[in-house]
Amino acid sequence: MAVSRPDPTFWRGKRVLLTGHTGFKGGWLALWLHEMGAEVHGLALAPDTNPNLHDLASVGAIARGAIGDIRDPAALAAAVARARPHIVLHLAAQPLVRRSVREPIETFDVNMMGTARLLEALRTAPDLRAILVVTTDKVYENPERGQAFREGDPLGGHDPYSASKAAAEIIVSSYARTFFEPDGVPVATARGGNVIGGGDFSPDRIVPDIYRAMRAGEPVVLRHPRATRPWQHVLDCLCGYLIHAEALASGRDPPRALNFGPTGAADIPVAALVDAMQKALGARASWTLAEGPQPREMQLLSLDCSAATKALGFADRLTGRAAIEATAQWYLAHARGADMGDVTLRAIREYMN
Repeated sequence: MAVSRPDPTFWRGKRVLLTGHTGFKGGWLALWLHEMGAEVHGLALAPDTNPNLHDLASVGAIARGAIGDIRDPAALAAAVARARPHIVLHLAAQPLVRRSVREPIETFDVNMMGTARLLEALRTAPDLRAILVVTTDKVYENPERGQAFREGDPLGGHDPYSASKAAAEIIVSSYARTFFEPDGVPVATARGGNVIGGGDFSPDRIVPDIYRAMRAGEPVVLRHPRATRPWQHVLDCLCGYLIHAEALASGRDPPRALNFGPTGAADIPVAALVDAMQKALGARASWTLAEGPQPREMQLLSLDCSAATKALGFADRLTGRAAIEATAQWYLAHARGADMGDVTLRAIREYMN
């Protein structure tokens, strides 16, 4: 089967409401959509790191964005009225596991009720053709037996972040079956793997931690060096989201929940990713173990993405070392003071070609 790519002719002229456009994945997605000719409308909180991709790549100049909270009904109503969306891509979230342990109520409020309030606001959107809600590979109940999770496996979540995203899946399914599907509007969820790529400056994420340690000339501090994750480049993950949304809006009736992750060869321990990333960055190989007790995190996590391959022709293109090299080159360009809007758009164009 040929590997699918987003179709620019499909997206040209489409009005897209993108929540979370000020974030890492949201920034890349806004630029990609604009590159394909979509009319991008954003809704998100202001960037919470400095630097951030939103500012570095001038995302605000191409996304008709608004700063607002997805828990605020007035902000949501205004965003929906302004965008009059054909397609909604919901990425806004509280995405950090350790922060969810420190702030569980806020995490549940954003990830569960924020999603519910967005769906409620969309019930009156007249031109709506499809909604795609992004959750996470961590939505599954994980007994850590090493199996690759399939879409029909039980949902769960040990930490508040994982549990909030699993609960969001149930909320989405309820709204879809009760309100949207009877009116012919398909609603689906996309469960992405652990994404790496340039432009991520979040705290408590491994690649930004590596980059910050390199700039400071210090060893990177690891909490769980043996934890294995399905590492995937941001462009591969977003490619999955885009072709899923295309299929939904085109009436092709794809599965309503799909995993998007890398091939099994990319499931490597944190320490191995660190060694490879430091080498790609030209940084001294050095890491140290975090002191003191750390919040529990799953040690084994893997996705079975065969359903997305069968339904959509999905497969990752930047596999293994290619994903690491592409990520490192973005950060090295940032360190040189390059125009990161140009760097990011060039990466998108090369990926599409």
